[in-house]
Amino acid sequence: MQLHLSPSMRSITISSSTNNNGFVDLMKIKVAARHISYRTLFYTILVLAFLLPFVFILTAVVTLEGVNNCPSLDCIGRRFGPSGIKLLGKDDSGRRLVKDLYKILNQVNTEEIPSGLKFPESFSQLVSDIKSNQYDAKTFAFLLKAMMEKLEMDLREAKFAELMNKHFAASSIPKGIHCLSLRLTDEYSSNAHARKQLPPPELLPLLSDNSYRHFVLSTDNILAASVVVSSTVRSSLSPEKIVFHIITDKKTYAGMHSWFALNPVSPAIVEVKGVHQFDWLTRENVPVLEAIESHNGIRSYYHGNHIAGTNLSETTPRVFASKLQARSPKYISLLNHLRIYLPELFPNLDKVIFLDDDVVIQRDLSPLWEIELGGKVNGAVETCKGEDEWVMSKRFRNYFNFSHPLIAEKLNPDECAWAYGMNIFDLRAWRKTNIRDTYHSWLKENLKSNLTLWKLGTLPPALIAFKGHVHPIDSSWHLLGLGYQNKTNIEIVKEAAVIHYNGQSKPWLPIGFEHLRPFWTKHVNYSNDFVRNCHILES
Repeated sequence: MQLHLSPSMRSITISSSTNNNGFVDLMKIKVAARHISYRTLFYTILVLAFLLPFVFILTAVVTLEGVNNCPSLDCIGRRFGPSGIKLLGKDDSGRRLVKDLYKILNQVNTEEIPSGLKFPESFSQLVSDIKSNQYDAKTFAFLLKAMMEKLEMDLREAKFAELMNKHFAASSIPKGIHCLSLRLTDEYSSNAHARKQLPPPELLPLLSDNSYRHFVLSTDNILAASVVVSSTVRSSLSPEKIVFHIITDKKTYAGMHSWFALNPVSPAIVEVKGVHQFDWLTRENVPVLEAIESHNGIRSYYHGNHIAGTNLSETTPRVFASKLQARSPKYISLLNHLRIYLPELFPNLDKVIFLDDDVVIQRDLSPLWEIELGGKVNGAVETCKGEDEWVMSKRFRNYFNFSHPLIAEKLNPDECAWAYGMNIFDLRAWRKTNIRDTYHSWLKENLKSNLTLWKLGTLPPALIAFKGHVHPIDSSWHLLGLGYQNKTNIEIVKEAAVIHYNGQSKPWLPIGFEHLRPFWTKHVNYSNDFVRNCHILES
């Protein structure tokens, strides 16, 4: 493009070059010198010289965008003209070529890949092979299909391997937490202060005082227990009214006792008991759980080869992940089933809040004691309604095998599920029901059916046992999914009363989500000598 001024400065010509290196006049402007001063003309030329390149670029961009938005080859052909049609195969020979190509692709899509076909491992190798071997179109199509299927298979295998590794990471005990338990256990044997009575003798009557707010926590994770207790006390408007009943197993009892003896959370009261210290927890009273822990088939299911018997080509990563989660060893732990025995374990209490060890309390929970359950036993957040379609979309069909005739006969697949993790239990109402017997009965049925009624842990039998005994509470009290939902809204997390890291990605594990971990770590006492000596570092 050229800008030409006549010698007399009375005309301006804009020309464009042609293929013959000649010029075609695109625009010619004549001006009258008596009307326009040289100064005005100079500035006009300057403005044109500045604007015209931009007009050219804008026109080109608009044209190209129009091509990209074309819905068909015909549209693109109209944009480019005759040369574009030939380029895209829209002349007669081009049409035949495209039709033949489609025909070959459809044919190859329905046929098996030849057994002896050796396909390249990379695109550059493919190009090199085509040049050297002069493949026909069908062979080329088979090569593409083989490469695509190999890529898909590699991706699936990598995804399943990732899920397996994540499962093992979630089931393992981090070195720092294991160290903490060992050091505190050793402290219990050598330090009288670590063995002091919890709570002091003068406070023992408060353990059964129903004017206090009683929380129950069942866990063998000392660090997690410290976070639950600390966050609850910090968030409370009346911490002096809080009583924590912590239940742990025999191997963890000494370490758990040491921690809370050496790190009191005054003015709250903490009691630590091992399962071996409850007279009621005998084999006669919990025969089903004893069977679960000792049954070889069950132990093999939870501790054995999780790949064996699984056809990875016919299952999705999401289904495989749920099956792995169902095989977490915690589901055959007595600690995980203890909540079903709360009325017997605390015969003098009327109402308790049961907390899982992977929760953090962010708001005063006193108002929960004022909720009228209307004669129901279990105040819980329902998980079938809410903005989060991934977390809050759970119905009975998500937990039970409705192809089994017993499940299909007794249960409704559309019935709304509810969440464990933060539940308020009316123990007086509970003692009037047969919830525990129903729970045991269905556990027996699942054992007899070789675990074909359900796969996922302790919630399914509880969904059946508490059927008709659940009072829904507002979802703002209990936010779920922080252990498997990476896209959890941070603002919603900040507003929730209780946040729950249910899922594999616990905040104390390396696989925990980095942006969600700080809500948990801010309640860890990193200045504590035991925590520092075990190299449990703030992330």
